[in-house]
Amino acid sequence: MLKRILFIALINFSAIQFTLAQELYVFTEPASNMPAKSIGIRLTNEGMFEPSFTNRTLAEVMVGLNKNFMFHLQGFMSDMDGKYRVEGGSIYAKYRFLSIDEAQSHLRAAAYARVSTSNRNFPSEDINLEGDNSGLQGGVVVTQLIHKLALSATLGYSNALNTSKVLRYSSLTSVPQGITLNPITEPREMLNYSLSSGYLLLPFVYKDYNQPNFNLYVELLGKTNPANGNSYFDIAPAVQLILNSRTRIDLGYRFQAAGNMPNRYLKNMYLARVEFNFFNALK
Repeated sequence: MLKRILFIALINFSAIQFTLAQELYVFTEPASNMPAKSIGIRLTNEGMFEPSFTNRTLAEVMVGLNKNFMFHLQGFMSDMDGKYRVEGGSIYAKYRFLSIDEAQSHLRAAAYARVSTSNRNFPSEDINLEGDNSGLQGGVVVTQLIHKLALSATLGYSNALNTSKVLRYSSLTSVPQGITLNPITEPREMLNYSLSSGYLLLPFVYKDYNQPNFNLYVELLGKTNPANGNSYFDIAPAVQLILNSRTRIDLGYRFQAAGNMPNRYLKNMYLARVEFNFFNALK
């Protein structure tokens, strides 16, 4: 009897993970949190092939304290300034404040914040708090799940703390290839917005937690500098494989569809990621 109860509980837990699979967006975070008392380890590599191959590696530890609160610890290193070196790190936290659950659907909303540090000395109007800039970020995200389709919208604000270091680019000894130095308008702040969609392709019928999940994503990513109106808009398709409800593999590519923001470095780039999750790891 006890074995049967444990088996049913495991199946139900895996079914929950399965129904949330299409919310594990590749380029953004959903309003849903990782399971309570769980730990995740994530390794991401992203980079560009033009004008020359450069890439960044992000190492990340994720902790789900309870059903409403989770946080990430990240470290960054790249060869974007020549040789591979450590750039800095960040702390990301998310609090889910709304959850409306129905059969095969739910609506969730969360607030998030990030604090980042970076030792890069790179002139760009764009603000990227995952390696390029020191700064603060905050915002809200709303996610709607409808059977196999998940939609999510994010609105956020970023402020770079290393403005003076970035703006004094005349003292740089070298400039990344393909970058033209144009004047950058202060203040160094950015509005971030995104619309993400995820669809569960496989399996057609869920039977047990060992079944692989295959998801398809399309994300629309944009930023606007409120000081001068410069902006850009990216389209980011991606695929995802989840094995045994614990191991996640992401492959994606983002490319600029429109924009007039000068000195943007991280555009037209790939992303590859592997993630391992350990449930009930915290007492």
